[in-house]
Amino acid sequence: MLQISIKLFSELTTIELYAILQLRSEVFVVEQNCVYQDIDFKDQKALHVFGQKNDKIIAYTRIFKPGDYFKEASIGRVVVAKNERKHGYGHIIMSYSIQAVHSFFNEKVIKISAQKYLKEFYQSHDFIQVGEEYLEDDIPHIGMVKF
Repeated sequence: MLQISIKLFSELTTIELYAILQLRSEVFVVEQNCVYQDIDFKDQKALHVFGQKNDKIIAYTRIFKPGDYFKEASIGRVVVAKNERKHGYGHIIMSYSIQAVHSFFNEKVIKISAQKYLKEFYQSHDFIQVGEEYLEDDIPHIGMVKF
């Protein structure tokens, strides 16, 4: 079972922060073979939504209020550990993240920058594509919005 936590940057323990950064690096840098600057000084403004299983962080997103990333509220760095993806934890962490945007920021509209291959995943959470495909760190992305 996935235990979900939502914390401000200042509330994260050093162990939690290290585990989050390790998971993001494991997937976005190593697995996707993409050299990019993950540590971007935006974490300090974000709310961090993470899922733990057996005391290990295996799922994560960060959410932003309007104006801190996009004009709209947003969800980013959506990640699930590779060996845990078959359990549907991506859907669970997204559902919690969408609810957190509503409850913490009182916002309904959410914008994301999605890797194109995950379009159907995000559509299953009622996001729709806006605009054309673009490259971000040499990976095809699309803008998506949930109204």
